[in-house]
Formats: sequence, C-alpha cells, structure tokens
Amino acid sequence: MRILIVDDERPARERLRRMLALEAGIEAVEEAADGIEALQRIGEFAPDALLLDIEMPELSGIDLAASLPAPAPLVVFVTAYDEYALRAFDAEAVDYLLKPFDQARLHRALDRLRARLAAGGGSTLPSAPPRQLLVSERGGTRVVAVADIEWLETADNYVALHTANGAPLLRQTLAGLLERLGPGFVRCHRRAAVRLACIDRIVALDKGDCEIVLRSGATVPCSRQYRAGLVGRLQP
Repeated sequence: MRILIVDDERPARERLRRMLALEAGIEAVEEAADGIEALQRIGEFAPDALLLDIEMPELSGIDLAASLPAPAPLVVFVTAYDEYALRAFDAEAVDYLLKPFDQARLHRALDRLRARLAAGGGSTLPSAPPRQLLVSERGGTRVVAVADIEWLETADNYVALHTANGAPLLRQTLAGLLERLGPGFVRCHRRAAVRLACIDRIVALDKGDCEIVLRSGATVPCSRQYRAGLVGRLQP
C-alpha cells in the first residue's frame, strides 16, 4: 500500500512515518506539507491512500478531499478536533483518527484501508460539491473559489473557468466537472455551462437560440436544445 501523509506540521508527519514503518504491507510513504503540495504529489506518487490532516492553511483537508482528481485515493482523516467527524464521514472517509492516537488505532485504520482496497472499492470522493478548484499553472497551483466562477467553457481538453479575474484552464471534461460541481451550474450549450446564481436575464435570438446575460455583464451562448432545461432550473 502506498500512503501519502498530508500535514502542515513536520513533527506530526515524522511521527506518522515512524508508526507506518512498524506496519506490514506498506510499500512506500511520501509526505506533503499542505493541500496544494499534496495535489501535486498525488499525480507524481499515485498513492493508494491519504492520511490527511484537516486543519491546514489555505486549503483544508475537507476541501482537498473534495478537489481530488478521479480516480481518487482513499482517505483517512487525521485531526486533533473531533467536531469535524461528521463532515469527514459525509465525505466518505474510510476512517477518522483523532490525535493523539496509538499504534493499535492506526493499525485498525490501515486494516480498513486494506479491506476497501481488496474489495476494489476506490474512493467515491468527492461526494459534496467542492468549494474551490485547484488549477495547475506554470510555477505553481492556483486556487479558484467555485463561488467566483461565473461560467464554464470547453477549450480542447480543458475547461476555462471564467471569473472576474480571468479564465484559468482546468484539465477536465465539461461533463465531468459539472458532475463534481453539482446543481449550482447548468449546461446551456454543448461547449458551455453557467452558474445559475450569476444569471441576470435571457435574451431570445433567432431559431430558438438565446443569449444569457450575467450580472457582471458577460454574455454566454445558450442553444435551443438546452434552453428549456435552463429556464426550468430558474423556476422557483
């Protein structure tokens, strides 16, 4: 089993690494000091599971779990705060380790991971819409709040996330991204989707097509085959 430890505190990472060294069947262990580094390491290291701290700067463990690319590694949350337990299991975590925990408790969590992996049960994360998306850019990773996205547009193998501050490109299909984002967005064209909360009005065009005018003044195309579904989603 390949495990990625994600924790912003070095002593916590080192302690977990020492404990994992006492367990059988651990093929490789790597570390990440925050959620953004973890996203990069996941692509390079391909872990089977994350031991994921919840309270971290910039990107919490809960938000990182919601941003994991598919197929996602399994997740065991590790935290000193028991108030996150409900949200962790809502995110379909395999287990929830409350600090400080001993070797026996870690062993039980690893047994649960092994059982899930043996059953072929990869993670179904994310189960709740993410609050932010992580976009790889040259020299780093950009955090894009979902609340800032006005509309989406396909661009070859990417989706442009149109915001007031630009349109970063996320490597994802439009259909797959809409599935992750949930009901707050609706498809309006084969190449576009719009955030419902950003719509100001719909302007009719020829042949049943229309144009969506956003509160920001931006315009988004809407083809006739998607028009009825869009209008239906706007109904109270």
